[in-house]
Amino acid sequence: MVEFELPDTMDEKLIALVPKQREVVNQMLAKGKIKTYSLAMDRSMLWAIFVAESEFDVLEMIAEFPIADFVTPYITELMFTNTENQVLQFSLN
Repeated sequence: MVEFELPDTMDEKLIALVPKQREVVNQMLAKGKIKTYSLAMDRSMLWAIFVAESEFDVLEMIAEFPIADFVTPYITELMFTNTENQVLQFSLN
């Protein structure tokens, strides 16, 4: 899991990169490289769960982010993460 600390003030350069950032994240989600991607309501932090073999692989993926130069990443290796999609859901039919 990566916690990204965002700058206190969003300047025009960073704001201009947001559409491209969303595009890159959506591509990584579609390819299964990222499992989750979340932004704090106050826009101070981002969280993402990456699927990778090593911390180096995560750093390489972060380097693909258009906003990489504006954020400070903190990487934590997870044992596991649960999502609602992994819980058995029974059909009422």
